Amino acid sequence: MQSEQTSAATAPQPLEHGAEGLPQDEGRMTAKPAIAGIDHVLVGVADLEQARQRWRRLGFMPSPRGRHIGWGTANYCIMFPNGYVELLGIVDSSQFTNNLDKFLEVREGLLGVALASDDAAVTAAALQRQGIAAEAPKDLARIIELPSGEVFPCFKLLELPDSATPGLSAFVCQHLTPEMVWQAAWCRHPNGASGLLAATVVVDDPSLMAIPYGELFGFNRVWVRDGSVEVNTGRGNLIFTTASYLPRIHPGLSAYPFYPAPWLAALRVAVEQPDATAYFLEQSAVPFRRTGIASLIVAPTESNGVILEFTGV
Repeated sequence: MQSEQTSAATAPQPLEHGAEGLPQDEGRMTAKPAIAGIDHVLVGVADLEQARQRWRRLGFMPSPRGRHIGWGTANYCIMFPNGYVELLGIVDSSQFTNNLDKFLEVREGLLGVALASDDAAVTAAALQRQGIAAEAPKDLARIIELPSGEVFPCFKLLELPDSATPGLSAFVCQHLTPEMVWQAAWCRHPNGASGLLAATVVVDDPSLMAIPYGELFGFNRVWVRDGSVEVNTGRGNLIFTTASYLPRIHPGLSAYPFYPAPWLAALRVAVEQPDATAYFLEQSAVPFRRTGIASLIVAPTESNGVILEFTGV
């Protein structure tokens, strides 16, 4: 939590230029990253309608249901001005599910991160110049079921090699019709949530994340501390830590889930007034614990396997 991580002994330190084992190319340290930040995170759920009701109880207002054209999956999105949470479920198991069925055989929870790009072709070319074997962007579309009729938002999707984002299932997304996805009414939530701050990934050795994510976002955006590595993506952070250190990153739970690493464990969400968020959760009978002046934590049993932390900004 913020209140527990601001001492001189534990404050994160950026990777030093020229440090042992790190590239010493000044251009790679300071060049604008090819990726703009976190676009959205995906949460795999076993029952999509039940998940919608569960996240409404947490104080979020999911947008109308979306369906993936030609696939057997559908979603509800929790929109913020700069990013969103996608609740993803299977509605037709006879169609392509993009391995969501295999994920749900193990657990519900965070299954991946979509990174943002203003121009997927430009991002692909920039990554290729950096030696990252990004594929050519693909065209995708989905349906949003509005009361006035269906609309068809379009995207460009850029697949990344596993070596570019170790420990994390990730791809790059460009929105071609953002006005269909981001509507002002969908970005207002009774719990006061206003954006994504960070996603936490459990890995065996966080130190191994420093160089590849430095290559992707710039080494001046990688911060190291005892037990974790944090990456500023430009819009939201990625925190890599170990299973034993996870309770120090997100303290306050009586029990923590455990799965073989790597796995996405937690989501940190910005709220405008933590006390108002706490009041909403109390009125909704959602159990939570305060872990600092401006932080609340909700157990994964309440949020489809996601350790959910609300933090005042």
